[in-house]
Amino acid sequence: MNSTDARLAADRAGIADYRFVRRLGAGNHGVFYLAERPQRLNIDAEFVAVKVLSGSNSQDTFRRATRELAAFAAVRSPFLVTLYDAGQQGDDLYYSMEYLPAGSLDDAMGALPPGQVLAAVADAARAADALHDAGIAHNDIKPANIMLHDGHAKLSDLGLSQLLTPGLTITGLGSTGSVEYLDPAIIRGEMPGRATDIFALGATLHRALSGTGLYGDLPTDNAMLAMRRVLSHPPEISPNLPPGVHEVIAAAIAPNPAARPATAAELAGRIDALSEDVL
Repeated sequence: MNSTDARLAADRAGIADYRFVRRLGAGNHGVFYLAERPQRLNIDAEFVAVKVLSGSNSQDTFRRATRELAAFAAVRSPFLVTLYDAGQQGDDLYYSMEYLPAGSLDDAMGALPPGQVLAAVADAARAADALHDAGIAHNDIKPANIMLHDGHAKLSDLGLSQLLTPGLTITGLGSTGSVEYLDPAIIRGEMPGRATDIFALGATLHRALSGTGLYGDLPTDNAMLAMRRVLSHPPEISPNLPPGVHEVIAAAIAPNPAARPATAAELAGRIDALSEDVL
């Protein structure tokens, strides 16, 4: 285990003036913690979620990261998790955000009725549309980043987000668990944008409703092998899904981006129209 992996794996008491209560889980290149709200944050919440991105992060990386996070924080949408703060301590970058105790769509996989799954993914699509209108691609939409909240959902974890302007990214492709949701165009080196996030929303909807991935079971311990499979096998939609759902997913993951819904808001509308058929 290298030093970065060791930092990611280790539980810690806190960072800066955030006092950690417990570990919430690991995400791309970082670990989430439940933390007590510092007094300086003027928000009506007892706890916040903090993501710590460990590694050898330079001042330039920190400036780019905070610029990216500030762009997200400026987007106003009820379907986006609220960002509160960002900072650096030693080699570690961190940012804090709204804590939603109901957990993620991934946590609830198999436990939610189809109508609630559809509503959650539609809300994530609306959040993505707000980001796109601000010139931002999320670039890591998946069930683990769709947080459930009061019958709705909010899109979270901006660790892999990238401004559509080239060069403003703070991480690579991310964990093996993210690969099945990536548009193959991203793996081939193309820039993220509206169409690639729409692909991810389609892949997320497929996983959440069918319980299976578009590429079957990808290798869990080797991202390169997982990416090779994605590039060498076309995605396959489960035959067990209702025809209407199949049609929406097929449109979202169409090989030709021009054949996909033009916006994530359009995709959200198509998902909303499915609700009565699936319930």
